[in-house]
Amino acid sequence: MTVEKVTQEDMLAQFKERYESLIKENAQLAEKVKQNEMQALKLQGAIETLTYIAEAGEEETPDEETEE
Repeated sequence: MTVEKVTQEDMLAQFKERYESLIKENAQLAEKVKQNEMQALKLQGAIETLTYIAEAGEEETPDEETEE
């Protein structure tokens, strides 16, 4: 097994590069989470609206039958 020797300057440069890459990736993931949360809220609103409409329609149906 060979041991690779790296200078401290090279190691520091590699660590900085990896660090910056991780920070950039975290920012991208945070933006994606924000977008997903907004989409989820919109879908939740649509689901609640459709559920409310469906329930209101079910309540009106028996009244219409009794009026006839």
